[in-house]
Amino acid sequence: MSASFGSAPQTPEVVVGPLDLAARVDEALAVQAVAFGLSADEVGVRRHIVLRHLACPGARALGATMPDGRLVGFVYGMPNSRTHWWSTVVEPYLRDTGTDWWLDDSFVITELHVHPAHQGMGVGRELITRITDSAAEPRSILSAIDTESPARGLYRALGYSDLAGQVHFPSAPRPYAVMGAALPLLRP
Repeated sequence: MSASFGSAPQTPEVVVGPLDLAARVDEALAVQAVAFGLSADEVGVRRHIVLRHLACPGARALGATMPDGRLVGFVYGMPNSRTHWWSTVVEPYLRDTGTDWWLDDSFVITELHVHPAHQGMGVGRELITRITDSAAEPRSILSAIDTESPARGLYRALGYSDLAGQVHFPSAPRPYAVMGAALPLLRP
């Protein structure tokens, strides 16, 4: 089975749908730890961050699950606010490139992770297009490690372009890029 943008993932047994992320935060963070290479300490810090984000108005999540209910991917995001920590970090970088207006009326992809065994099969594409298709905002923004990677390739294929590069988050060892796309995301 081949996947196209917006279709079911190439792994037919994976189902993408709503996710009660608060109830399954530890399982989601286990996927993120494997996909992103997080230590147990980093997972502990992120657990509190995820739960705090879920209290924000409009926050929502989707999960990619196997028939046995095992989570193999997830995405969550929310309408952006300039008062959110992420926005306060990226705003000076966006201001320097004249793109800080992207922080207004945007849906931010806070996290998107797919277990490595399921990457390259359309799962991430399905997660991000489904969550942004439900956004009321006219555009989406996100940050990604500022290096060429399959994730950055996916974001570009969906219509995201670089708004600012070499963005340094406190305690992050590598710089990030901030990317933005008009909604709905591109399909071939």
